[in-house]
Amino acid sequence: MVPSLMSFPGDVFADFDALQRQIDRLLGNRPFNASIRAVERGSFPAVNIGTTADAVEIFAFAPGIDMSKLDVTVDKGLLTIAGERRRQVEGGAKQTVYASERPAGSFRRVVSLPEDADPDRVNATYTNGVLRIQVQKREASKPRRIEVKDAR
Repeated sequence: MVPSLMSFPGDVFADFDALQRQIDRLLGNRPFNASIRAVERGSFPAVNIGTTADAVEIFAFAPGIDMSKLDVTVDKGLLTIAGERRRQVEGGAKQTVYASERPAGSFRRVVSLPEDADPDRVNATYTNGVLRIQVQKREASKPRRIEVKDAR
């Protein structure tokens, strides 16, 4: 760790702050300013979540997954994406790997759905390494036009 150029030697508060960050990193705690939706860097699969007038759309970027190994479930307002990506090892068993940045093994991501999402109307497709999940919104939650009548 490189000490900050902004702190002065003997700055007790800066030392405590640095110690707190190191402890949080060791224990896996999120910093206080992190969003509730924040996930650890490198979480797999990476997801984009958005909404349209009719649906909540989740895009999970999961290249190299066998579609039969993907499991998408909805339960109590939580959408779970689980599966497994096998390690790609080319060559023989005596191959030495010096760097492996592509995650492999089992994974699980959980996304909290908004209250207007209908868990009974979910579609999932997997194309070119992108898992697209559409959760339709409840009809009762969609805006509707109300006709104003003359009271006379």
